[in-house]
Amino acid sequence: MRKQVEELLSLMRERDIDLYIVPSEDFHQSEYVGEYFKARTYVSGFTGSAGTLVATADEVCLWTDGRYFLQGEEQLKGSGIRLQKMGEPKVPAIKEYIEDKLPVGGTLGFDGRTISVADGADYEAICEKKCASITYNMDLVGEIWPHRPALSKKPAFKLDESITGESAASKLSRIRDAMKKKGADTHIVASLDDVCWTLNLRGDDIMYSPILLCYAVITMDEMVLYIDENKLSDGIKAELKELNVRLRPYNSIYEDVKALSGKTVLLDPAKMNYALYESIPGDNTLVEGANPSILMKAMKNPVEVKNMAIAHVKDGIAWVKFMYWLKHTIGKEEITEIGASDKLESFRKEQEGYMWPSFAPISGYGKHAAIVHYAADEESDIPLQPKGLYLSDTGSNFAEGSTDITRTIALGELTEEEVYHFTLVLKSHLDLAMAKFPYGACGYSLDYAARKPFWDAHLNFNHGTGHGIGQLLNVHEGPAGIRHRVNVAKNEHHQIEPGMIITDEPGLYIAGKHGIRTENCLVVKEDGENEYGKWLCFESMTLVPYDLDAVDFSLLDEKEIAYLNAYNRRVYDTISPHLTSEEARWLKEYTREI
Repeated sequence: MRKQVEELLSLMRERDIDLYIVPSEDFHQSEYVGEYFKARTYVSGFTGSAGTLVATADEVCLWTDGRYFLQGEEQLKGSGIRLQKMGEPKVPAIKEYIEDKLPVGGTLGFDGRTISVADGADYEAICEKKCASITYNMDLVGEIWPHRPALSKKPAFKLDESITGESAASKLSRIRDAMKKKGADTHIVASLDDVCWTLNLRGDDIMYSPILLCYAVITMDEMVLYIDENKLSDGIKAELKELNVRLRPYNSIYEDVKALSGKTVLLDPAKMNYALYESIPGDNTLVEGANPSILMKAMKNPVEVKNMAIAHVKDGIAWVKFMYWLKHTIGKEEITEIGASDKLESFRKEQEGYMWPSFAPISGYGKHAAIVHYAADEESDIPLQPKGLYLSDTGSNFAEGSTDITRTIALGELTEEEVYHFTLVLKSHLDLAMAKFPYGACGYSLDYAARKPFWDAHLNFNHGTGHGIGQLLNVHEGPAGIRHRVNVAKNEHHQIEPGMIITDEPGLYIAGKHGIRTENCLVVKEDGENEYGKWLCFESMTLVPYDLDAVDFSLLDEKEIAYLNAYNRRVYDTISPHLTSEEARWLKEYTREI
């Protein structure tokens, strides 16, 4: 048995804990986490990004999804941990297993800072059924982790108003107005992107998203920022002082919140951990709802839109150079999936203001591309061949904003099926991009525009069609998105508003054969007003050609071809001045009039 597992079980026995949960999350329910928070990896040795470990006196199990079944089997060998393959027959859901294994009158334990409010409520319900108790203030993994990585010490940086288009003072004023409307005098904010957006601060504390580890409590006359103040320069501290922002140590929020009394507290349970929620004394009145800043930051102002457009031009230059290189190099020298992804990033690094990727890259060739969230590693990394399709889903953080783009590239000869499926995906992508819709519509209304070409052919794809994207924040951002099934956890139910930037990324995945996805970022714009109300439309921010080598133009209608031609003219006119003469000639061919 793995030493760390033995130590965890020993500590559980010592503390009379019958069942202990170790999730993958940090204290803020972030999509990606820093090294300090990889407790599940430390105990199990499993390095996949998603997974939950549950330890009992009799066995230790780890749940993960289909992306990581093979990796889990390999990494858990000899660890004493049983792999539970989520969604497979006879594999219980985590909460079903917990309810079954927790003894009557027993104790369920976890670090409540890593558990969501919703999951905590479910665990409470289980314990009530079993007459059991919860211990949520013990970080058992932290106690057995002798050389745990420190919390990030990387310095914060401030975004100038020329990037954000709005001062922190203005944002705080708007948030306080929203608090007044809800009758709240105190607002607890635990989501990193909301705090960073409010103060126009950024950092490098977690993977991919340029944000800081922090919490905030906003009242009508001050804001308390819980952060390691060593990250803040004297200049930033001075500006925060002018805003009447008081600094407190990062973890002090738990004790400070316990001291609140008689307040009306606005909070977002979907953006807060269980321990912080439970720390609020009962004599306070809770007003539960979405953080006001969620919608505010999703609706980009004209300065933010302009800067995001600049970032997409830089990304477009890098992508065109990559496509040119790939088309001219395939079959002449070995290129692997990881090698192709690294080459694309090298072109991005040539662009001024490039920071780092905005999410983990997906780089899949052939049948690997049919795995929606495929992540190449040393064992799976295969060479690209001068035939078939290669899929790249990547993004960047530039000084002006973040990007997210997917292109599927023909590397040589294609089958009729590959061309047909590629063209269906393109039709879907174009039809959504061309949509015009009345103000008040949400993504569930628009999803059919993208799915119709698939559904007409009795085909489908099993992921959302689009998500919001932040400006140097999280690459996945609510509260709007495009999908056909309601998923409350995704927080994408809000109507689409002008200034939102939303992806358009339909796909088609044929197991064992090929995967195709085409993705642009679209900005929502006003499109006139009449007796039926205000109208909205999309404009593409992404400026990268679609691979015309893979298109059956006979399947496109006149409107789709007209849109494609206009888009291609924009791509060529914007990107070609930044290319070599050879690259520009190539781009002219791949943006030619159809």
